[in-house]
Amino acid sequence: MLQQLFKFKGGVKPDTNKTPSVQLPIGIAPLPALLIVPLHQSIGGMPNPLVEAGQRVLKGQRIGGPDKWVSSAVHAPTSGTVLAVEERIAAHPSGLPTLSVVIEPDGRDEWIERTPLDHTALEPERVREILRDSGVVGLGGAVFPSHAKLAPAKSVPMEDLVINGAECEPYMTCDDMLMRERPEEIVRGIGIFRDLLQPQRVLIGIEDNKPEAVAAMQAAVHRLGESYAVVAVPTRYPAGGAKQLIRVLTGKEVPASKRSPEMGVQCFNVATAYTAWRAIAHGEPVLSRIVTLTGNVEQPRNWEVLLGTPLKDLVALGQPRPDTNRYLMGGPMMGFEMPSLEAPIVKASNCIIAGSPALFPPAPPEMPCIRCGACAEACPHELQPFEMYWFSRAKNFGKTQEYNIFDCIECGCCSYVCPSRIPLVQYFRFAKSEIWSRERDKNMADAAKARFELRNERDEREKAEKAARLAKAAAAKAAEKKAAPEAGKETAAADSPVDAEAAKKAAIAAAMERARVQREGAQPKNTDGLTVAQRKEIAEIEARRVPLQPEQQTAFDAENAENAEAQSSRREKQ
Repeated sequence: MLQQLFKFKGGVKPDTNKTPSVQLPIGIAPLPALLIVPLHQSIGGMPNPLVEAGQRVLKGQRIGGPDKWVSSAVHAPTSGTVLAVEERIAAHPSGLPTLSVVIEPDGRDEWIERTPLDHTALEPERVREILRDSGVVGLGGAVFPSHAKLAPAKSVPMEDLVINGAECEPYMTCDDMLMRERPEEIVRGIGIFRDLLQPQRVLIGIEDNKPEAVAAMQAAVHRLGESYAVVAVPTRYPAGGAKQLIRVLTGKEVPASKRSPEMGVQCFNVATAYTAWRAIAHGEPVLSRIVTLTGNVEQPRNWEVLLGTPLKDLVALGQPRPDTNRYLMGGPMMGFEMPSLEAPIVKASNCIIAGSPALFPPAPPEMPCIRCGACAEACPHELQPFEMYWFSRAKNFGKTQEYNIFDCIECGCCSYVCPSRIPLVQYFRFAKSEIWSRERDKNMADAAKARFELRNERDEREKAEKAARLAKAAAAKAAEKKAAPEAGKETAAADSPVDAEAAKKAAIAAAMERARVQREGAQPKNTDGLTVAQRKEIAEIEARRVPLQPEQQTAFDAENAENAEAQSSRREKQ
């Protein structure tokens, strides 16, 4: 049965340049002298480091635990010793450092204990947890944690599971070679996704410029007795984009405001399905990936490379030519220049292109926009890039949002066809980053304002409560004063001047008695073992003391007693 195909608007047909890198089978890259494994290799939260310097790790051991649901674990690619957990340069165009685990391999390649599992005997939630803890993410370039995409929408039944083998980016052939050499494991991995999502049909889309991959996948589906449809789709960039491939295979258009599961469809890359099968059926987390090394090299080829391998170790395998002046990660349409040869291979590193002035000539001077509309015709999302360009350049970011700048997937079609050679995508990236920055600043200011208002509200509340307490105390005191004359009449006889004087004398006498007892109980300390001279000195001091007369002593004690009673009365009032 033939699968009906649909078209998406726009797109371009650049030179594919894929043939040189598919002449040899996938090679196994040798173990490097040092592995630099960034902890943040997927969209979502930063994994928490689980190891420290000096610790020995085994191959497959978790070195970074997932931080949130939209996060994924990171593992040691081989056994060895952790030299440091520190900031190292990232595989990112900014060249900024990121927290990484630096491992010195010991050459043993000693594995952790692996436990193969049957996913059909496990609860779906348990399967998703295993994929999360195994570091399975989208290997098509987006690196979105796959377990988070395997929870079907509750309100919409899953109709189509789309498996992306289009690989539309020029130069890139890693998925092509994976489908040629390991199709059965891909098909088995698709089975895990199918059992979790329960779609009505499974569609595997592959561009028609990969006939060997199409044939290999069709044969694997037939051998395993699956009913998946392997469909050759027209070669047109960016047919490998998730929304474009969904449109071609199903006819459904996913709006920017919705996720594809809300339309009853979900999309995964073929390499993601392969790693999911290895994680479940073999207990192997994601430790390596297939990388296309091509461009200005003597031996273009696909290599299976351990994550964390420095770029310099990989490019040496391709024997770059002397005029090589830069390296791109990703394809020429959506890729970016690697900041340094010390940057490591990560899960998003699907292709490394060695560039040269002959292969990628310097961009010609940018000329004024002539509003020809070629960019709008090529845009696969039906945007108006020339309008977004004008407002981005004028820093009128509000208007860029009115023209839906965040619907732009930065595919580069507009820049590719622009006759004025305007780097439109760079303007759009600038506008997006400025909008995000301003939104972040606004959120921080709003949060600070909220904290300030809450503090003022708390202060006002505390002042009101204090005023209420004071008013209550004043009312109680006024009531006490009002009741005092009546109570005074009842106790007038008991409070006569004669009785008050007698009570005062009794208190003084009691205080004097306490002072006398205290003096008698106080014994000199440290008087044992005194020398003759010390005893003589003490005697002279005592002789100089003038004893108080009895009436003087009585007055002194009475004064001390009055002071003690006054202090006690003040403390009780407080």
